[in-house]
Amino acid sequence: MTEVEIEKENAKIAKAYKELLKVSYRLLTDDDKKLIRSAFDVALDAHRDQRRKSGEAYIFHPLAVAKIVASEIGLDATSIAAALLHDVVEDNPNYTIDDMHQLFGETVARIVDGLTKISSLKKDMDVSLQAENFRKMLLTLNDDVRVIIIKIADRLHNMQTMDSMRTDKQVKIASETLYIYAPLAHRIGLYNIKTELEDLGLKYTQPEVYNDILTKIKDSKEEQDAYIKEFNSIIKESLDKEMLSYEIKGRPKSIFSIRRKMDKQGVSFDEVYDKFAVRIIYKSEIDNEKNEKFLAWKIYSIVTDHFRPNPIRLRDWISSPKSTGYEALHITVMGPKGRWVEVQIRSERMNEIAEKGYAAHYKYKNDQEKEDTLDAWINRLQEALENPDSNAVDFVEEFKLNLYSKEIFVFTPKGELKSLPKGATPLDFAFSIHTEVGYKTRGAKVNGKLVPLSHELKSGDQVDILTSENAKPNANWLDYATTARARSKIKSSLKEEKKLIGEDGKEILRRKLKQLKIDLNEKSVNEMVNHFKLKTSLDLFYRVGIGTIDNKMLKDYAASRSNALVSFIKSKITRKSSVPKEEINNDEITLKYDQLVFGKEEEKLDYTLSNCCNPIPGDSVFGFLTINDGIKVHKKNCPNALSLQSNYAYRIMQAKWIDSSQQEFTSVIKMTGIDNLGLVNDITQIISSNMHVNMKSISFDTDGGIFSGKITVVVKNTNEVKKLIDKLKKINGIDKVTRV
Repeated sequence: MTEVEIEKENAKIAKAYKELLKVSYRLLTDDDKKLIRSAFDVALDAHRDQRRKSGEAYIFHPLAVAKIVASEIGLDATSIAAALLHDVVEDNPNYTIDDMHQLFGETVARIVDGLTKISSLKKDMDVSLQAENFRKMLLTLNDDVRVIIIKIADRLHNMQTMDSMRTDKQVKIASETLYIYAPLAHRIGLYNIKTELEDLGLKYTQPEVYNDILTKIKDSKEEQDAYIKEFNSIIKESLDKEMLSYEIKGRPKSIFSIRRKMDKQGVSFDEVYDKFAVRIIYKSEIDNEKNEKFLAWKIYSIVTDHFRPNPIRLRDWISSPKSTGYEALHITVMGPKGRWVEVQIRSERMNEIAEKGYAAHYKYKNDQEKEDTLDAWINRLQEALENPDSNAVDFVEEFKLNLYSKEIFVFTPKGELKSLPKGATPLDFAFSIHTEVGYKTRGAKVNGKLVPLSHELKSGDQVDILTSENAKPNANWLDYATTARARSKIKSSLKEEKKLIGEDGKEILRRKLKQLKIDLNEKSVNEMVNHFKLKTSLDLFYRVGIGTIDNKMLKDYAASRSNALVSFIKSKITRKSSVPKEEINNDEITLKYDQLVFGKEEEKLDYTLSNCCNPIPGDSVFGFLTINDGIKVHKKNCPNALSLQSNYAYRIMQAKWIDSSQQEFTSVIKMTGIDNLGLVNDITQIISSNMHVNMKSISFDTDGGIFSGKITVVVKNTNEVKKLIDKLKKINGIDKVTRV
């Protein structure tokens, strides 16, 4: 770099540093500024020789992360300093955690240590690296919750600056973000950051979808502004009459949430009815809680005087705030032009909590309350970590269930209020009261009536758990429980029981093998595990214990053992003779048929199509190298794609279709609509006569004048399916047509 360029860059760094101090959400004292300055100087020195992939000086990254921590999340000077220093120990061997301790004190050192531990975890772990990372990240909450928050800010900046990375790296990081960091930001209450992480995740995992929705949102911006204006003009007079000080804003839903709605409801962008929400933010005295609530309900009353509300879409987060501290009234009303529109009513304080989450929530609490709320929050996370035996990937999946779930509020028999995730059952409720109550559950009463343990609870239910000393968990309970706490406790109990049965099974097996003149040793146990297609020796002993592996099966094993050598020789001979024939046939066939090719070299490899998403030629796909089943091919928007790309990136292979012309694949098309005479004839006419597509199976069902149907068709590629769907949509009476 020339001297002029160096001077320019230094000026840019100085400007970014000044901006950091300027945008801080908290008021910074002189001592705060000194601490931040010292941290900045150390970071500048530690990263002086480093550059990012984009070519800019590395120091811009810690400065940007500190800026997110200071302004968007609104944390204190200690956190800002830790954010500036978050990569120092990892990237520069001249600085240690002890140095951090001496220079900046215990708290900053502890946070930097937590961040360094997360970043420097081994990269060659056999189990899912990301799941283990996630687990260790949550364990650092024991030290300081700010470790997680700065890690989220670090990830946000990395996502914002990924353009100069390789495509496969972008997909890996974006999948991991959607899988882990967005749910975590949601759980902490950082809704704005969660939204940005989700949108950026979609931008890199499904760029075409992201850009398509982004363009459509930009195109409809003018129409949205006009709609807000019209909505505003209708209620303005009534709000002004009550002498309220307020502001009405329109907020477009995130690209990610619009995409989720399109997928979930099987609709196009134009058919998503609530693409934006109207937000009414009112001023209220901060110390007067009663008045703040009263004003919210007064605005609710005015809005519903003018617009008809949807009675089942009222969300009262003011009487019962979410566990993240979120407060607001959400109502869905029939707005101008006959469109449903979501209206969110919040005070300025509530709005600040919704946007800043953690930091604003604590700003409005006294010191003791801050302590209690933080402790309760950490305890809830710790519950999910209590079971050290659980598989890391299962752990992430279960934890995520609880992260994203909406809350319901139910009452104990004595009238205490308990918060549970939406979809919770009486079994979840029992374990939320106490582990022992959960273990001894015999049944449950909801609102005085006996219900099955699988019954889904609703807000306002009063739940009474019936217990018995003889009751104990069984495997079916895992189908009934939804919370991480309940599931981990049930799994622990079942594992314990399995061990006891396994010990008895081992002795039974020893006796039975003795009669067959076989010793029970490591070699024979391994042989039996393979023979019965099991995973562990405990599985073997357990099955013998419960009698699913009986005498006949053990005799078959003994016979196969003595015939092993003979069958080995046979298989060698048959395999040898059949190979040339296979190869000749394959060559003849593959010249005419579709091919999937893998990797940059575009190699032709053996593969199977996964059942979870049933890809066909033309779909965007990737290969996943399984342990036992070779390469499995998944669609890029497969429900399992994020989890695979995030947890097992090293097993993902690029894949693409070539010469999409001859081979045929099955695809399932689902339809709903209004039943009328001749509808089935119209449908089959289009499929068979017009499109010349073969049908493998067809089923129709009608209920109260509404029909639903499923057709399995044989097609050559994705374009054929699209054409077919478009033609079917045009049939009179058909409402929705989707590919399953």
